[in-house]
Amino acid sequence: MKDNTRLVTGGRHRNDDPAQTEFVNPPLVRGSTVLHPTMAEMRSRVQRRNAGDDAEPVAYGTYGSPTHHALYEAMNQLECGAHSWAFPSGLAACSLAIIAYVHHGQHVLLPDSVYWPTRRFCVRWLAKHGVEATVYDPRLGAGIERLMRATTRVVYIESPGSHTFEMQDIPAIAAVAHRHGATVVVDNTWATPLYCKPLRLGADVVVHAITKYIGGHSDLLMGTVTTTAEAWPALRESIHALGQTTSADDCWLALRGLRSLAARLAVHRANAERLIAWFQARPEVERVLYPALPDDPGHALWQRDMSGASGLFGVLLRDGLPPHASDTIADRLQLFGRGASWGGVESLVLPSSLERSVTTLPGPGRMLRFAAGLEAADDLIADLEQAFAALQLPG
Repeated sequence: MKDNTRLVTGGRHRNDDPAQTEFVNPPLVRGSTVLHPTMAEMRSRVQRRNAGDDAEPVAYGTYGSPTHHALYEAMNQLECGAHSWAFPSGLAACSLAIIAYVHHGQHVLLPDSVYWPTRRFCVRWLAKHGVEATVYDPRLGAGIERLMRATTRVVYIESPGSHTFEMQDIPAIAAVAHRHGATVVVDNTWATPLYCKPLRLGADVVVHAITKYIGGHSDLLMGTVTTTAEAWPALRESIHALGQTTSADDCWLALRGLRSLAARLAVHRANAERLIAWFQARPEVERVLYPALPDDPGHALWQRDMSGASGLFGVLLRDGLPPHASDTIADRLQLFGRGASWGGVESLVLPSSLERSVTTLPGPGRMLRFAAGLEAADDLIADLEQAFAALQLPG
């Protein structure tokens, strides 16, 4: 089936699961305690679950309800994976997808463009527990070979970066990482499983902040991790050792969001393209950061590895504008909310001031990140017009 069909049908068993009766959506099943017909059956279920047989009936609520497993099945289908799990936030998913594969004395590689809380987790928290993290240039590709160590166990990728939008060469990096015995983890939140399949490109683990496009309505905090069959046992052990779970209600909301993802992303992208064309014509703008643009440095990789683009992009203001120009614009906007997330129906703006250690960024006050929502593009452009009018151009 095509992905648009999988978005609608994933996790549904109307024909072979009598518990779902005639209702179109999988039921919302809340619960902690699971009842068993006999003690022998209870012991058998626990033994099979502890042995790693995830296909068996659950023995307790932490292993998920039918609602959880409907979401996992849908994510497996969309990401071409073997196993999935839901976490209480995107950051929790990112963190568990790393610590499942590293131990004291080992080494992690992560790109300079990575989501800042993930950077903080690796550089600060892991360091306290004897795991060293090295930050690398996201454009390094196969050149990452020179940073690999005998102790490198995870290579983390975020393509594109969610603020500066550098594309990464996932197949090249994965090939190097696997030669050194490292696990490759990819944050696929920007592209969603609709537009990119990292497991097909050589990754072992895929992370999503379901909070963003998949949830789609700014009312859900959740992350998921999808893995190959080979990568699953280590993640599974960490999940259950740390008691990582989320509510059935949240999984139900994530399934609801999946159903309309293709339709929403089409409007997000169409609006983004209208806004980008407006920005490109402005004298205050040096360039737009968006890998789907033909002149973007990562366009060739985007064209090779992805089948579409979402509605999140960056704007680099030209040098010489008044100080705090990005704040001035953001504060005057009326239809763009000032917020750190993205992927909901509303448009957002965020001035970017990012930590970097191996790559160079423009000075403060020059970068803005825009999330194009589902409003009318003409209204969004009119809002930008009045906000930019507040800037006084030199000369």
